[in-house]
Amino acid sequence: MAEQLGSPGALLERRAVRLTEQAADRDDAIRRCGQTLIEIGAVEPGYLDAMLERERSVSTYVGEGVAIPHGTLAGKDAVHRDALAVLRFPAGVDWGGSPVTVCVAIAARGDGHVALLSELAQILLDPDRARQLREATEIADVLRLLEPVGEENPR
Repeated sequence: MAEQLGSPGALLERRAVRLTEQAADRDDAIRRCGQTLIEIGAVEPGYLDAMLERERSVSTYVGEGVAIPHGTLAGKDAVHRDALAVLRFPAGVDWGGSPVTVCVAIAARGDGHVALLSELAQILLDPDRARQLREATEIADVLRLLEPVGEENPR
């Protein structure tokens, strides 16, 4: 039976949010995302290769300055637990011709990543929420913005 993922906000720990990252290029940004997932104990180092392989086969850029790097199916064995990492690159990163300022990295053990990707896309493709995420300078703002649509705390 497939393990169900929680909401994006439920899978994101404060220590997995990095708001002032820098990367030389797309692969460097993906490595930084993978390293964050390693540091929080969600994945083994081998997952980083699966993330780079995924990007070589299909871009994880979703629009609005956001990419959602994640591993290939083969990389699932390197995942200890489902988790997210959010890295903000204020200077931007060239992602195959599109500028990316926010990466939401996914580690998922089961096939629940498909539902999570769909939920993240719904959140991130809202231009206002995506803009707020790109401009976020506080971890609490990132956590709030990644709650499912309709479940945000009223302002």
